[in-house]
Amino acid sequence: MKRRAFILSLMLPMFIFGKYNFKDPKPSFDNPRKIIMKLNNSDIHYANHLLGTIYNILKEYPDSGLKVVVIAYGPGMRVIKKDYDKKTLSRITSLMEYDVEFIGCINTMQTMGWKKKDFIDDITFVQAGIVEVIERQAHGFIDATPY
Repeated sequence: MKRRAFILSLMLPMFIFGKYNFKDPKPSFDNPRKIIMKLNNSDIHYANHLLGTIYNILKEYPDSGLKVVVIAYGPGMRVIKKDYDKKTLSRITSLMEYDVEFIGCINTMQTMGWKKKDFIDDITFVQAGIVEVIERQAHGFIDATPY
């Protein structure tokens, strides 16, 4: 019993003061952490792992202190199509409500014969998804794509 009380007393400051000591400059509306997630695989387990990772990141950062962009290209474009797994699409639209931006690749669409209407609403499109990754990284975004 004393051991449990001791462990709880050590953990109490984590719950009161938070788990993370964010580095300067601290994440804020004016200086958010900028994260890229590359969605280049259509496997449902991979897609849901990536979405779960985004949820975990969102829980740890203060409101407006984070900008997350998911860039879909290649086989990953299938994940944001209207005919993909309904549960996964529901998770994506939920993340969009938290200002997570989803970007699709026009080159992949053209190769596969897909149209913008084949995809869920509110997707932003760019000509080349991989070029968008490169340019976002050049502008300070960090690639946090899980493996």
